[in-house]
Amino acid sequence: MTIAVLIPTYHRPQSLVRCLEALKKQSRIPDEVLVIVRDADAETKALLEHCEFASSTLREVTVRIPGMVAALNAGLEAARADIIAITDDDAEPRPDWLARINNHFRADPKVGGVGGRDWLHHDGKVDDGARKVVGRVQWFGRVIGNHHLGVGGPREVCVLKGANMSFRRAAIQSVRFDKRLRGTGTQVHNDLAFSLAVKRAGWKLIYDPAVAVDHYVAPRFGEDQRGHYEWTNAAYNETLSLLEHVTPMRRLVFIIWAVLVGTRSSPGLVQWLRVLPREGRLAGKNLRAALTGRIQALNMWRRSR
Repeated sequence: MTIAVLIPTYHRPQSLVRCLEALKKQSRIPDEVLVIVRDADAETKALLEHCEFASSTLREVTVRIPGMVAALNAGLEAARADIIAITDDDAEPRPDWLARINNHFRADPKVGGVGGRDWLHHDGKVDDGARKVVGRVQWFGRVIGNHHLGVGGPREVCVLKGANMSFRRAAIQSVRFDKRLRGTGTQVHNDLAFSLAVKRAGWKLIYDPAVAVDHYVAPRFGEDQRGHYEWTNAAYNETLSLLEHVTPMRRLVFIIWAVLVGTRSSPGLVQWLRVLPREGRLAGKNLRAALTGRIQALNMWRRSR
């Protein structure tokens, strides 16, 4: 099997260098490395012109549309390999990353996607917690991530994380990242929508904590800022992804749960009441943003049917 690695990047040349250096040290060298660059990112383009990676392996793919969705779709169109691995420019794959990915796909032809742990590094510290439940969508629609904290052996999941996921070409021939998702940067939950589409097509998604990258969390650009209280896009993207890929009964249950309960980042009425004494007006702002995003996603989903 041949393996391609996709790296979307934007104005983070030093992080990109670290990622590319890690790929050079893989025990299973990639057959092609595609770096997806925005047309306005002159600094990264200049870096790639002088990159020491084998010229026959590294290819630059230019996009003009902002956001992760356009970048990843351009990478999927350009890739030629049997397996397409995706990581972030601020991630550093460990030396056996591609070898372990390759082994999972070879072991089971029904495996459509493989992902693993991304060890988060913040200010010189590493998130070293441990969670056994990873990448699940509960029956009422709550999404459990925990990809950066997963422990244990390989297991089947519902969702892989964008910083560390790979797919069999045969599983994604007709699947692309959803252009309806909002945001001009990371476009959060794009990996949720993509994973659910692959799962819905009947393929297995495997999470193995040993398929690991070190993730040095770098600044984001565009609307999708970490810690920014603009929750509308996140609620919209999550809602649209779930409405698109769950059964009719689960859609109804999800909508009721999202409005009445919700999560800390996309609160419903119960979550709003829980944090109201502590957050005051901010709690109301977050509730309005979440409900606005969910309503807009519902309307978009209906129009797209």
